[in-house]
Amino acid sequence: MAHRPVHVAGFAQLPHARINTTHEEAELVRITTAGALADAGLGRKDVGFTCSGSNDYYMGRPFSFVMALDGIGAWPPIRESHVEMDAAWALYEAWVRLQHGDVDVALVYGFGKSSLGDNDAISNLMLDPYFLAPLGITHRQIDAMQARAVLDAGLATEADLAAIARRCRAAGNENPNAPDTDLSSIEEMLAAPATAPPLRAHDYATRTDGAAAIVLRVGGGGPRIRGLAHRIDAHQPGSRSLTAARSAALAAEAAGVFDAEIDAAELYATATSHEVLLRRALRLGDGTAISPSGGALAADTPMVSGLVRIGEAANLIRHGGMRRTVAHAAQGAALQHNLVCLLEAT
Repeated sequence: MAHRPVHVAGFAQLPHARINTTHEEAELVRITTAGALADAGLGRKDVGFTCSGSNDYYMGRPFSFVMALDGIGAWPPIRESHVEMDAAWALYEAWVRLQHGDVDVALVYGFGKSSLGDNDAISNLMLDPYFLAPLGITHRQIDAMQARAVLDAGLATEADLAAIARRCRAAGNENPNAPDTDLSSIEEMLAAPATAPPLRAHDYATRTDGAAAIVLRVGGGGPRIRGLAHRIDAHQPGSRSLTAARSAALAAEAAGVFDAEIDAAELYATATSHEVLLRRALRLGDGTAISPSGGALAADTPMVSGLVRIGEAANLIRHGGMRRTVAHAAQGAALQHNLVCLLEAT
């Protein structure tokens, strides 16, 4: 079946800061959705479907997405949905909704704050409640186990991981939407103590607060979503290989990434070892620019970073003159659930 051609018509994000206590949920949503609609040259009455992504654990209150609706104006009643995960999956739902044929414009937004709670404790709540969560293990520690597997398999060295961290943080320092980070030499980075062996503090993402919004439109120009897919691996890390992002590869294949020449890829890699695995899974060669914005390592806002990767990949086409780009989003421990979006110029 032929898909309706869906384009990224508008994108806006708030600067992602380590601590942002000045905006409540509704204000985060109001600013970013208004910015994305203005970028698309559309108004709220043009929107036929709205979908959001957030997580109540990170926001510290139940039904935070309901409060956020005040930021878009839900009266008169609108067609609205919500996913309790990264807003990249809200974009997927909106893309599917646009395929129905009765609406032509969709508004997608996500918001989150790392500063409101203990992110490691929150990530523990997302693990298997019978075998893993009672151990007190966190996503950070599982990422360290995966990094050890990557190093032992010879897929990268600790110097390679440090180089990834330095490149992403340097790019983030050039990005006005990411916080500035002190840059050290590779030698200084390798001399730093391991916080979760073999990973050091620089191997993990800088956690931030923020929000983002994207407007999707059938027709009308702008980067076209040529392929969009997501796949999931087994929940238990012990039930799958930690040295291969299998679901990322399956999603990339379904999205048509392997059949296109890719100019740049925006990867949701919250640990340096993730980038090693994602480059292999998505078959990204040396000619592909990796996370020119700095990626999630430079600024990782929960439930927002995946949507930002899609917006940044679209901007590389809209303002950077690129032909085809790939955006990637992930959820779960050790790259359990992956979404891949292939964008191309029109």
